Amino acid sequence: MKTEKSIDNYAYERKLRKAGIHLIAGVDEVGRGPLVGPVVAACVILPEVFHLDGLTDSKKLTEKQREKFYTMIQDQAIAIGIGMQDARVIDEINIYEATKLAMKDAIKDCGIVPEHVLIDAMKLDLDLPSTSIIKGDLKSITISAASVIAKVTRDHMMYELDQQYPMYGFKNNKGYPTKAHIEAIQKYGIIDEHRKTFAPVKDFLLNR
Repeated sequence: MKTEKSIDNYAYERKLRKAGIHLIAGVDEVGRGPLVGPVVAACVILPEVFHLDGLTDSKKLTEKQREKFYTMIQDQAIAIGIGMQDARVIDEINIYEATKLAMKDAIKDCGIVPEHVLIDAMKLDLDLPSTSIIKGDLKSITISAASVIAKVTRDHMMYELDQQYPMYGFKNNKGYPTKAHIEAIQKYGIIDEHRKTFAPVKDFLLNR
């Protein structure tokens, strides 16, 4: 069994480049589980030569490391696209469908049409060749880059929301259903950015 350290996270990109494919996009999302805020997706196209030693799935990195890689990816990427769908859309069509929309929007936002798209786990209906990779944020350096861009982008949004509504502790919980967050909902109610179809918020609305 391969350990995380032994995973060759350049393998997919190397295989595609050997086949003559050079504009390779990585797509990932963050924010499917929180009770508040948008689901955010990123699409990143890296050059053939780049320096991002140590880059991996954003969940495996510290906040300081993510911020460092965020800047490095911004500096080195050929293109970066961001897509997001807010709580209203998530409540209307469900988080799974909203995530797919955010990913497609991120690809469009790149401004460059990739030759092949590597996607973390999700299968997308695209007019482009694509590969869906389970644990892609660990197995593909390009998806890892997208993972970091999506995570840092959403975290920054949650820090801004925290300044508006400090009682919910968004700077610490990032909108996820922590005990403190749920207690804050019960004490202060909800805000427009809360996802009303997610159980703790839905329960509050039913019981108030």
